[in-house]
Amino acid sequence: QVQLVESGGGLVQAGGSLRLSCAASGRTISMNDMGWFRQAPGKEREFVAVVRWSDTNTYYRDSVKGRFTISKDNAKSTVYLQMSSLKPEDTAVYYCAAGRSGFIIQTISAPDRYAYWGQGTQVTVSS
Repeated sequence: QVQLVESGGGLVQAGGSLRLSCAASGRTISMNDMGWFRQAPGKEREFVAVVRWSDTNTYYRDSVKGRFTISKDNAKSTVYLQMSSLKPEDTAVYYCAAGRSGFIIQTISAPDRYAYWGQGTQVTVSS
């Protein structure tokens, strides 16, 4: 099993920045990739970004490209999401997730491909 713990959420004004962290523990050798999803009230959980553990390959949802950057520290088993130029529509609970295999654009955004999930951290962007 893998445990994921997020941190770094909070309240920020539009145009501001936040950095989320997600630390993995347990059987981390089973992880193929780590990423972020978000869920706003009344909406479905949506893919944000993902990075493959063995290299630096990444995918982003279109609406965050150029504003969000996902990165990782293999030694610390930690993934980061640097969020800049935040907008009110970025307000959501952000969840860290880890996948065990595969890394193709056709399935990378599907929540059910991810085996492990964190508890989530709230990000609120005020206008």
